[in-house]
Amino acid sequence: MRTAYKCRAYPNPEQAAIFGRTFGCVRLVWNKTLAERHRAWHADGRRTSYKEADAALTAWKKTENLAFLNEVSSVPLQQALRHQHAAFVNFFAGRARFPRFKNRNARQSAHFTRSAFRMRDGELRVAKTSAPLVFVWSFDEVDLAALDPTMVVISREPDGRWYVTFAVDTDAPEPMAAAGHRLGVDLGVKDFAVTSDGHRIANPKHLENKQRNLARYQRRMARCQPGSNNRRKAKAKVARAHRKVRNARTDFLHRTSTNLVRHADTIVIEDLNVSGMVRNRRVARAISDCGWGEFRRQLEYKCRRAGRTLVVIDRWYPSSKICSACGHRLAELSLSTRAWTCPGCRTRHDRDLNAAKNILAAGRAVAGDTPGDVCGADVRRQGSSLPQSAVKQKRPRREP
Repeated sequence: MRTAYKCRAYPNPEQAAIFGRTFGCVRLVWNKTLAERHRAWHADGRRTSYKEADAALTAWKKTENLAFLNEVSSVPLQQALRHQHAAFVNFFAGRARFPRFKNRNARQSAHFTRSAFRMRDGELRVAKTSAPLVFVWSFDEVDLAALDPTMVVISREPDGRWYVTFAVDTDAPEPMAAAGHRLGVDLGVKDFAVTSDGHRIANPKHLENKQRNLARYQRRMARCQPGSNNRRKAKAKVARAHRKVRNARTDFLHRTSTNLVRHADTIVIEDLNVSGMVRNRRVARAISDCGWGEFRRQLEYKCRRAGRTLVVIDRWYPSSKICSACGHRLAELSLSTRAWTCPGCRTRHDRDLNAAKNILAAGRAVAGDTPGDVCGADVRRQGSSLPQSAVKQKRPRREP
């Protein structure tokens, strides 16, 4: 299993200048290679292989205009080609969107493999730099002196902060002890999540709480002259405001997902079409602020690491319209209706709690009695032959 440790880094002026040049060269190689791929596809109708991109990079280094590519380490440039090749493989496989050009104002990063750095006694030395890179190690349970990373990533955020990430190959951890509990989770906007046992997790609305300050910083930046120092400072304030919102949201998602994994052997969620829902401009900001996609990603790897079972049911399963007591299904249910009474058994239902119970019932029908026995309802479906929806394979089993 690969584990990553991300730390704050404090490069000296010489290292910052070298890393800055490396970022620029990585960005140039990525954009130039991507442009060549565009040209080859639209002009000749052919794909560009990694071997062709690698040969083109070697030729660029020999030209007079691009000879400065030899001044930085060649490893991050090669890694940029590998990442772009993998990005196109994922795109043609339907797992990712089309690769885009890199912007100098966005997050900058450079990947160094073993041949481009040296880690000894807790000191990190990167290629083309003379002094060790200063960073803050905040993982007390890991011995830094014994750390043997396979890759080091140097990055700089738009707000000016530097980070170093260590990728380490470790043994798979021991599975957690059985909790003897199963949970269905219904995600929403009013409440971030409602579980089948009645627990409600409030939506902290990080972006909405910081929206006023963020808008003020953006107005100040808009009044500054482009290219001036004042605009650069105002832009850094906007980036810092976004960083605080992003960090608060990430911390909340980590705490929530970890708590669910600790207290349930099987977790059942819906396959939400987040990219489709954000097309509605009225709720796009609120949905994006929730971070449902990141929450699912965290649940995936945490369940896999802890030996838990994560079941994802079909997105078209009408969890809100079905009575969790008798199975009666409503023909219509508006989004504004937060509670309804079943016409069949006269049970009064809270919309979100009822949906969470139905999600759990559908997940139990898929997973069966043995945790981990998931009937093709994979979290990440790959390839052209997709498995059938979990709900279409077997009808939800109702509790007596």
